[in-house]
Amino acid sequence: MIFQHQILEAVINNAYEWIVVVDEKGNIIYMNKNYCEFLERKQEEVIGKHVTEVIENTRMHIVVKTGKEEIADLHYIKGNYMIANRIPIVVDGRVIGAVGTVIFRDTNEWKRMNSHIKSLLLQLQTYFQEWTENNGAKYTLTDLISCSKQMEELKEKVKRIADSDISVLIRGESGTGKELFAHSIHQLSSRSQKPFVKVNCGAIPEHLLESELFGYEEGAFTGAKKGGKKGKFQLADGGTIFLDEIGDLPLHMQVKLLRVLQEKEMEPIGSIKTVSVDVRIIAATNRPLEKMVEEKRFREDLYYRINVIPFVIPPLRERPGDIEMLAYHFMKKIAKRSGKRVNAISAEVMKLLRQHVWPGNIRELENVMEVAVHFANGETITVDALPEYLKANSSYQMKGKTLKELLEETEKAAIQQSLQRCGRDKQKAAKELGISKSAMYEKIKKYGLS
Repeated sequence: MIFQHQILEAVINNAYEWIVVVDEKGNIIYMNKNYCEFLERKQEEVIGKHVTEVIENTRMHIVVKTGKEEIADLHYIKGNYMIANRIPIVVDGRVIGAVGTVIFRDTNEWKRMNSHIKSLLLQLQTYFQEWTENNGAKYTLTDLISCSKQMEELKEKVKRIADSDISVLIRGESGTGKELFAHSIHQLSSRSQKPFVKVNCGAIPEHLLESELFGYEEGAFTGAKKGGKKGKFQLADGGTIFLDEIGDLPLHMQVKLLRVLQEKEMEPIGSIKTVSVDVRIIAATNRPLEKMVEEKRFREDLYYRINVIPFVIPPLRERPGDIEMLAYHFMKKIAKRSGKRVNAISAEVMKLLRQHVWPGNIRELENVMEVAVHFANGETITVDALPEYLKANSSYQMKGKTLKELLEETEKAAIQQSLQRCGRDKQKAAKELGISKSAMYEKIKKYGLS
């Protein structure tokens, strides 16, 4: 027993940390050898003395009185800052003393440790970035800013359906947040650790769509990569594939997609073998699929396959209660990114934002706030900072016009503005407005803007 006591005392005496123990009156009852050597005092000399007589700037006697621990506190001793811990000793609910340790005996040691931790965090960040790039899903339900009843109900619906493997069709106008909902469904599903692959069916040229979706074998066609290429479905194996703008999918590709849904297998271009794939499909569109089915432009069997759980996101004009919350969210985000000191929106501006019909929905609101933050003169966004077309709406006369007419007029104005900003580049304007190229051409033709 005496031998064990000697071992324990030797270990504590030579411990890397400096250790001191005081009683309930703040008198030292133990101080290890290393601490004594630093203070240039003998162990037998310090025992029984009040801690303030031995250690400068100490707080050990205060911790005994308060009973509150103090962790990683900077302690200035003999011309240097050190990192100290002070912990009360409690027995039967009563503080009978305190133990103090100095972890880093000088701030240089702390800096070295801090640098080491930062290095490890950078490595971790690199791994996390690689995982995010491979996984693909970036958003969760917390990124969906709203307070309206409709949106809160949709969020609850996401929680209920996320963990199933059922196909989901997300409907809604451009800019309502369809992609954010798709990300959220994947993130809450059992497939969340597997890939999330996004495909914009309206942005890929028709002659490249099959190879992009299903891949190809080496030598399948002129210019094919050596070793072939995996398609989006193979890359998403085990995870989720998000087919955005599915209404733009050509009929011959709809047939192939139907086979993947029914048979869970696909055939790369140039291959004589089928490849099994386990993929959950989330599709999105702003197009009238029912009408397209009637016109034989969209397969009825595929429509019923993807429309197992219909998911309709209301446009911004139908949830005006979200406008103020979203406006402030975008203002703070843009101000932080740009370094501008903007922290308020005037009542007049908020009135205009609520009156506007938002044909471009949330994406349009974010663009408006981007302009407003950059053109704000001071810390508050005023009407002068708004885009011209929005300021014009302050005197806009709506009398005698149907909602459809108002929406069409606003949509036409938004497209005209975008085409002007993009130098008549229709593809660039379509991207800016968040619609497909084919939808842009249809609207240009409709409004006679060519």
